Amino acid sequence: MPSNTRVRDLAAATPTTRDRYIDLLRVASLGTVVLGHWLMAAVTVDTDGRAKVGNLLAVEPGLQLLTWVLQIMPVFFFVGGFSHALSYRSLARKTDGPAYAAFLRARLQRLLRPTMVFIAVWGAGALAVQLLGGGGPLTDVAARLVAQPLWFIGIYLAMVAFTPPLLRLHERYGWGAFAALVAAAAGVDVLRFAAGVPFVEFLNFAFVWLAVHQLGFLRADGRLGAPAVPAALAAAGLASAAALVVFGPYPLSMVGMPGERISNMSPPTAALLCHGMWLVGAVELLRGPGTRLVTRPRVWRGVIAANGVAMTAFLWHLTAMLGVYGVLLALDVPLPAPASAAWWAQAPLRMAAAAVVTAVLVALFRTVEQPTATKPAATEPAATELATDRPDRAARRVSGPVAALGVTLALFGVLGLSMVGFGGLLEGHTALLVAVRVTAPAAVVMAAAGWLLVEAAAPRHRRRMRAR
Repeated sequence: MPSNTRVRDLAAATPTTRDRYIDLLRVASLGTVVLGHWLMAAVTVDTDGRAKVGNLLAVEPGLQLLTWVLQIMPVFFFVGGFSHALSYRSLARKTDGPAYAAFLRARLQRLLRPTMVFIAVWGAGALAVQLLGGGGPLTDVAARLVAQPLWFIGIYLAMVAFTPPLLRLHERYGWGAFAALVAAAAGVDVLRFAAGVPFVEFLNFAFVWLAVHQLGFLRADGRLGAPAVPAALAAAGLASAAALVVFGPYPLSMVGMPGERISNMSPPTAALLCHGMWLVGAVELLRGPGTRLVTRPRVWRGVIAANGVAMTAFLWHLTAMLGVYGVLLALDVPLPAPASAAWWAQAPLRMAAAAVVTAVLVALFRTVEQPTATKPAATEPAATELATDRPDRAARRVSGPVAALGVTLALFGVLGLSMVGFGGLLEGHTALLVAVRVTAPAAVVMAAAGWLLVEAAAPRHRRRMRAR
């Protein structure tokens, strides 16, 4: 985490206009996801000595109702919409000319840098294990599972990429733009379940999550401020989600379950969108007490510290959890049957150990997530200041398309890797990404190429000296 001195300095420098509740929601949503993953993992060993990772919710289906509160990822995407709207508008005011490439680079730097380091470390490790013929009972399943949370990175990349055009639609149509995305998501499900149209369901990776993201735009413009609005949103979302589950083909769980024919998560469904509406309305109703909580100095410093390493912790938390299970297996510690009394008694210890390992991994990789500080050159005269000319016109014309290509490649690379995992890198394992088969090496190349294109597309300015 950032040093205590830096955290205190950042806390003291926080402007009074900052919406601290948004920062709290960002940390709380990711923290809930991490704790949920640690709790739901149910590792067992079969008669052949191979480890399997199941889902607690499959063992105890009655617990699936908890996902209606704990599947909180829509809140993170809602927060993203709020932040992206403010960021793009601020950058557009300061930038002479198209701000798209600069916006992408600014928003994605802290996202893609730790992601690419994670991919590089796990890719190298998985390759070394395969070449050396090593590994333990949990190695293969770990190489597949640790990549699964990368789907979130891929969807978030899409949200960043679509922010400028959807923000323009929001500014013109307001709630109408959100309603159009909701209608599109519902239409996709009709085509999927009623008409049996193949592959159409994958469109809801965009429509569902972008609709939740659009609610963040409405929040940024103060359109969720009156208590009646989030109350209506929560009530409508909860009632609609319940009706869809009771009368439709949708499962109860708002997270993916092993072996299920239909998932609310992958691809997303209209039921998940209604669930997101309910959650957004609920957290907005809690804005008052949440804001008062985060004004306490100690709480605010904790939020700042957590935000500084949140993405690194998210990327490595499954590695930590599976590492704990790997140690237990190596030491021949008996693993209780999932959901048994002994399993529940052991759960707090496993989760505490996973938290410690995550903290160690965060300490190793946290600097990658920190923004790069820009220092003035030592040779700059004291009586001058730096200013910027307009970027070259030709560079402005190509930077936007190059950035769009970069984020598209990164998006498909990360999503592909989340599906195929790191196992069997040299064996040609594939996974179906929409309608295309993708291998892990191809996914890694796409993600890396996309990241480099986004970095290269940021407009470069000529520097000039201006006397004070």
